[in-house]
Amino acid sequence: MPILLDGKSLSESIREEIKTYVERITSRGYREPSLAVVLVGDDPASHIYVKNKRKACERVGIKSLFYHLPQNTKVPELLDLIASLNSDESVDGILVQLPLPQHIPQEEVILSISPKKDVDGFHPENMGKLVARIEGGFIPCTPLGIDLLLKHYNIDLKGKNVVIVGAGFIVGRPLALLMLWRDATVCVCHIHTKDITQYTKKADILISATGVPHLIKRDMVKEGAVVVDVGISKVGEKVLGDVDFERVKDKVYAITPVPGGVGPMTVTALLLNTLQAYRQNMNLKDGDL
Repeated sequence: MPILLDGKSLSESIREEIKTYVERITSRGYREPSLAVVLVGDDPASHIYVKNKRKACERVGIKSLFYHLPQNTKVPELLDLIASLNSDESVDGILVQLPLPQHIPQEEVILSISPKKDVDGFHPENMGKLVARIEGGFIPCTPLGIDLLLKHYNIDLKGKNVVIVGAGFIVGRPLALLMLWRDATVCVCHIHTKDITQYTKKADILISATGVPHLIKRDMVKEGAVVVDVGISKVGEKVLGDVDFERVKDKVYAITPVPGGVGPMTVTALLLNTLQAYRQNMNLKDGDL
């Protein structure tokens, strides 16, 4: 059997550490950290994601502020709300749940969030820090969660071939940059890549983030590889990842389950980013504890 990269148990451990930190800092008279979550519309999946994020915040002592706007919200209304949250010193992080309704330009909304409160890590200033390898910015949550998971299981990336399937703005592109930070040799495949298998079969670490159920078959995976499955889809009553787990698992060194792998780590990374925003906002140093 391979090593199971258990994001659920690691998340629980990290969240306990966050909870302990928040309890300690608030017991010394500091206010609690806070995260403002903005949801526009009634997308069922978005409601579930927001509920899970808010519940995770509450369990570790982070104050969750929720703003639910109707589907027909006009762009100026949303931007006004974000501007007020930007200027509110008691708000540490701002998260606008994606996707947005079609009439609202995603780029304009991302640009409107203060980089100092952009706990999703999507603002160009934070992305730029990731490109330039400048510490102190916010790393997008799923790439950060994957990085923490690999570190926890002592998966060495230095000089290894990392192949990422999926070149999206939220996972694939920032993850490629983060893997370069770890001195890996990185290849990113996407929908226009010809014969993806020729790349995946050479991967020491294979990461798939497409949302296509069982895209990654057994013959596409190198013997002894580490496989990280970011995708999650519901097919009938089953929850499936990008990787055909049952047929791949006996061929690899380590693999993430779906669910229970990357998903919990993404939410935990959001909590860590919020805590980072809080510490920066409050000018807290380690010595303050």
